[in-house]
Amino acid sequence: MRVFTVVLALLVVLGAAFGGGYAQAADKPTVKLSKSQAGTGGSVTVTGGGWRPKAILMVLICGRSTPSRGVPGGTDSCANADGRAVTADEKGYFRRELPVAEPPVPCPCVVHVSTITGPKTAADAVFQVAGHSVEPLPREATGGRLSLLTDSRLEGGDGLLTWFGSPPARELVFTVGNVGTSPVKNPVFQVGTSHGVFAPRWEEQRWRGTIQPGREARITLPVDLAAGAHGDYTVSLTYGGKVLAEQPWNVGRPWGVTLFWLMLCLVVPAALFRMGMAVVDRVRPGRKTPERRGRRPRMPGLPVWVPRPSASTAAHAQPRTPSPSRTPPALPWFAPDTGPGETRAARLASAQEDTSP
Repeated sequence: MRVFTVVLALLVVLGAAFGGGYAQAADKPTVKLSKSQAGTGGSVTVTGGGWRPKAILMVLICGRSTPSRGVPGGTDSCANADGRAVTADEKGYFRRELPVAEPPVPCPCVVHVSTITGPKTAADAVFQVAGHSVEPLPREATGGRLSLLTDSRLEGGDGLLTWFGSPPARELVFTVGNVGTSPVKNPVFQVGTSHGVFAPRWEEQRWRGTIQPGREARITLPVDLAAGAHGDYTVSLTYGGKVLAEQPWNVGRPWGVTLFWLMLCLVVPAALFRMGMAVVDRVRPGRKTPERRGRRPRMPGLPVWVPRPSASTAAHAQPRTPSPSRTPPALPWFAPDTGPGETRAARLASAQEDTSP
């Protein structure tokens, strides 16, 4: 019984040791290459394991780098235009063909694999670009060293102009301490902003001041984006080739620009329609109604039982001129100076004149 207990305890210890070592190794991402050297125009197969499941990775060829040192210059020392993205499977494995391209800086070179979304993780593998120049690595700065003491944060907010497409701006605030043996004067930081799967856009910013050994300083650096930027961004801070902090930044959509274009699409057609109608009214020939003189304007729409206005009896009213009396014309069978009313004497006188020789 005692022997069985000892054997069981030994198996438990060995299982914990090997199992813990396997889990620890599995958590560390790895990168392997199908070949260690290739020329420009060729390709290399990159495989890896131990990555976060369903993680989106970026595969690049970077110069002036080693696996132990990493990529001090950031992605500025990599062939970003020929990089490839890949997604790890459910077990954290991936496989990707990478075209060989010369980085913008001399070798030694590595194939650099890093996560794009989520926690930052990176791994490198030695690779030689045939025909590319090779130079010794620059010495690392000794003496003063800065270390991040507090978590970084973005301060500031958006104004009314940002809502209409003005460039969003923030201030990256953090506290660093000098853990070296010599003072650090006017340190230069690299602030990068990245959107989605795109590589960060780095900008060097110098902080004016001196940090003595064992002292700390609160540093504020401005961060701004392009006009009209919106979506999920990541602000990265590096110093001396090492990433000190990363801060997510959710930029709202400039709805004022959308509202402006919507109003423009409604107002401009309405204004053009009004202008066109005005032109048509001026060009179209007018239709004049002849005026009737001497007639009182008619009052339409009045019921029959409503009395009409009578003629004006005021003093200023003009009197009507009586129309001349019309004389009936003479009948055709009467002479002009005769008629039914003539006297008997006149008729006799006329008869005598007719019978006289």
